[in-house]
Order: sequence, then structure tokens, then C-alpha cells
Amino acid sequence: MRISNYQARLLLLLALALNVFAARVARAADATSADSASAVAAEVDRSLDARFSTATAPPVGLADDATFLRRAFLDLIGKLPTSNDVLAFSLDPSTDKRHQLVDTLLADPAFGENWARYWRDVILYRRTEERALFTRTAVTDYLSKQFNQNTSWAQVATAFMTATGNVREDGSTALIMAQSGKPEDVTAEVARIFLGIQIQCAQCHDHPTDRWKREQFHQLAAFFPRVAIRPDRSGAQPTFHVVVNDQPFRFRRRTNNNNRYRGTLEHHMPDLENPSAEGTLMQPVFFVSGKTLPTGTRDADRRGALAEWITAPSNPWFAKAYVNRIWSELVGEGFYEPIDDMGPERECSAPEALDYLADQFAKSGYDTKWLYRTIMATAAYQRQSRSRRDFDEEPFRANCPQRLRGDQLFDSLVAALDLETRIPPRARGRGGSRQARDPRTVFNLAFGYDPSDPRGEIGGSIQQALAIMNSPFINQGISARRQDGLGALLRDNPQDNDALVELYLKVMARGPTDKETQTCLDYIRQVGDRTEAFEDITWSLVNSTEFIHRN
Repeated sequence: MRISNYQARLLLLLALALNVFAARVARAADATSADSASAVAAEVDRSLDARFSTATAPPVGLADDATFLRRAFLDLIGKLPTSNDVLAFSLDPSTDKRHQLVDTLLADPAFGENWARYWRDVILYRRTEERALFTRTAVTDYLSKQFNQNTSWAQVATAFMTATGNVREDGSTALIMAQSGKPEDVTAEVARIFLGIQIQCAQCHDHPTDRWKREQFHQLAAFFPRVAIRPDRSGAQPTFHVVVNDQPFRFRRRTNNNNRYRGTLEHHMPDLENPSAEGTLMQPVFFVSGKTLPTGTRDADRRGALAEWITAPSNPWFAKAYVNRIWSELVGEGFYEPIDDMGPERECSAPEALDYLADQFAKSGYDTKWLYRTIMATAAYQRQSRSRRDFDEEPFRANCPQRLRGDQLFDSLVAALDLETRIPPRARGRGGSRQARDPRTVFNLAFGYDPSDPRGEIGGSIQQALAIMNSPFINQGISARRQDGLGALLRDNPQDNDALVELYLKVMARGPTDKETQTCLDYIRQVGDRTEAFEDITWSLVNSTEFIHRN
């Protein structure tokens, strides 16, 4: 009896399945951390079940192994599992193989790169200074290293708030550079990103829907007046430096909040009745705790104190902001929506669960890998996916599909179509290079989006459809006339059934259903040209809703 390539590989993987994941787990976290994550995950699930016990719609069941595998790969490392990954995971009889998989992916260097790109976009999408794009590579490299080393989130946040240096070389300068060093804009982003609070609505008047006062916004801005952005054209590439000025001006300047090349010693709240006036001198005060510094405090002490107060375990909003954001990315919906608009007057869908998870995150020392491990151990994460709920339905009854970010979609296409060797070296690096017109950069221009935006508001566009249809990079990848990619797959699998299975494993990270198999086989017979038919099938798969979403 003839054994197909697919069947032979299946038999080999069956023999190896018990060893594949055991070898990978050698790099995984220790059992104590895993046990802690599992215990906290179970408590979070109990809290959610208790809160929504009267829900009219019970939670859906857990996702199957193939769905969980693809979801975990895309969530943690931003890439598709290989065909061997799919088969080995499906054959692995271990009862804790999902936990093992998560630990393995957290140890993969691609974990840091994937989440560095996420936070790069969080910081740069709301830039007020276009030249902040100079920082793309540096901030991606910096964050990739921090996440892979599992640096405390408090340390990472502190670095962004206290940064100085060349923006092309020091990625921690990205947040300040993105806002051109303007105290008001930096203040707004620090509060939004690290506290989940949109205090910028109080810049010109008391916050209309929250308790924050105009004075509190400008007291927070008083931590940043001495920071400046200074151009530097002395090297091969133009760049900027985040610098500090603690020295008084030689000549007194009447209005001093906007000297962004030198900085100003103190921050003044503008007089709305007389904008040309100097305004009211503001003392640095942290609005959450009321802690203060005197005017005249040096910049390093100002920003250092603010970072310490923001990241302190006694400040609940720091842990909540990170937990809410990561929970939303993994489960599909945050405890607060939008994810960066939290606060005392905002409605939290499950406050007990969020408070508990944020408290445990703070107690872990803001251990980011521990948080991923914990959330992905919950039933809320592992459930089947369903469309976004209606307003009157209970949350967290299912996982929500997430549209892939530009980098994730690009890497998925590269893997599905065997395009790695066709990417210019510059495009393979972390975060792209100098805004070159390489495929990754072009792709991100079409498919990228602000990760802080509500996912229900992010959809497809004509520009994206045209980018797929007209991209030479992708059209070359779909061609069956190549020596590798689809061409090699068809040569290695002369039987259409076997070729379909291999194609689905490679592109969709699962085997085809019986209905899909029959539909494809009927189409191949109808076209009469095997090469053309498989090109059409491949094109339809990479353009499918399932491919461009993580389910």
C-alpha cells in the first residue's frame, strides 16, 4: 500500500510527539511560577463566573487544540505555527501541553520582538512629531531585549519617563520624542499609556466626565518642562537628542512653555483669558496620590520621583492599566473599554477580577511573562471565539477574534507562502529600517493600526484589498511556478488530497474540513489546470477572514 508524504510525516511525528514538547520545555519557566499563574488564573475564572452566574447565555466551551495552538503562536510570537507544530501538538497526549506550549513560546526570542512591535505602535501612532519615526528601530530593539529578559514593567516604564539620549540609538527616548518633548503632550501620553487615564481632557478645562481638574493636569505637566528635543546633524544621518536643561536662561523670557529646543525651568498653566501672559507657575504634584515636589527641583529628581510614584504598588492604576491592556489583547475585550480610558468614574465590567489580577501582578514585581502565563491559563482565554458581543450581553463568555496587526499579518504571509528568502535584509530586522520602502514597511502602512483603538472599530479597507491584490511580493509568493513554496508543495504531493492537507496546514494551521476538501477538489476538476487551481485556492485562503484574524 502506498503511503503519502503526509501519512509518512504523520507517522514520524507520532513517534516523536512525546519528545518534541519535552525538549522545548527545557527552556521554560520554573514550576513555581507556573503553579502561581495557574492558581491565580483559576481564581480569576471563579470571580468571573460568580459575577456573571445569572447570565442568560452561558460561556462557550474551550477551543480545540488547533485553534488554541494558532491563537497562542500569534498572540505570543506573532507568527503562525509550522505544519510540524500543528501535527505534533495534536498528537501530544500530555494533559498540560497547553501550559507547556505557552512556556515554550514565552522563551522564544520572537516573543520580545512581537510585543516590542506592539508597544512601538502604541507609542508612535499618536505622535505629534513625524520625525519620531527615526526611533522605530531603536525602540523595537530596546523593548525586544527587555521583554525577552523579562525586565519588570516598572523598570521599562521608568526608562521611558526618565529617558535622555540619541533617539536613533536609545529606544527609551521614543515616547518623549513622539511628543516633541512638549510637557503637555508628554504628560497626556504618560498618563494614558502607564495609568490608562486620559487626563489630557483637563488641559483647558476641568475634565467633563471625570474628577480631574485643570490644575491637576498642569501640576503633572510640571514634572517635564526641563526636557527638550535638540536636533543633531553632525553624523551621517540627521537625528535628535532628548536633553535636559537645569540652568536658568541668561535672559528672562516672558512665555516659556514652548521652547522645545532648550526646555524651560518651570511649567506655567496658560491664562485662557490672556494667552500671551506667562500664566500661573505650577508646582509638580502627582494627581493620583497628591505627592509634591518644590519648584526648582532638578529634572532628574522630578522625573525620577514621578516614575517612582507611578510604578509604586500603592498606585493601583499602574498595574490595572497594563493588565487591562494585555487582557484585552489576549481575550479580545478589556475590563475597561476603551482600554486607555480608565478612571474612578469609568465603568469596569468585572472590577473584582481586575483588582485581584492587578494586585497579583504587582506582587509578582510586575513580571510580564507571569501575566501572559496567567491570562492564557484562564478559561476566559481558552474558550472558543465568537463575534463581539452586543451591548446588553455579558462579557468574557467567549474569546473575541482579533484582527492581526500589520507585522503579524506580514509574518503570517511570509510563513504561509515561503517568502523569507525574498525579503530584503533590512525588512527582516526588528521594527524595520530607516523607513525604507521594503515590503514590511509598505505592508504596515496599509495594514497597521493604533493598538489602543477599540478593536470593534478596526476593519478592512479598499487600500488593504488592493495591497494584497496588486502586491508583486505576494503575487510572486502565490505562484506555483516557483522552485519553493507552492511549487515545491505540489511537486512533493502529486495527489490533490495530500496537497490540500499540506496547503491548509501551512496556511491555516489546521487541516481542511470535509466540506472544504470537497469544494476544493470540485474546483480543481472544474478548472482543469492543477497549477492554476491551487494558486486560486491559495489566494482565497490568504485573503480569508480566518487568515487575517486570530480566532
